[in-house]
Amino acid sequence: MEAKRGMIVRCAAGHDKGIYMVITAVEGNRVFVCDGRSRKLDKPKRKNIRHLRFTRSTVDMNGLTDKKLRSELYSYTEKVRAGTRNDPSAITQIPGDGYHSTETKDNP
Repeated sequence: MEAKRGMIVRCAAGHDKGIYMVITAVEGNRVFVCDGRSRKLDKPKRKNIRHLRFTRSTVDMNGLTDKKLRSELYSYTEKVRAGTRNDPSAITQIPGDGYHSTETKDNP
């Protein structure tokens, strides 16, 4: 999937692993992402696209503030937890253990 401005992504690597963020800019194979809390719109984090998992959801970037961004990401995260999102990605909830990809290794 091609990275586009306004897409909601889940970080798959780094200290922010598992956090949903929004792409604010694209530069080749790197993107700038924000979550409105630890990474504000005025100081986005630069990440390699290989370290992100794309969703099919987007956020309207016109007039977006950190507060609105937090609200959008919170509502999206709640939809993911409830299982009512319109995104057929391979994310499932494991009770008490957080979110993991369905491509996890079998436990020995």
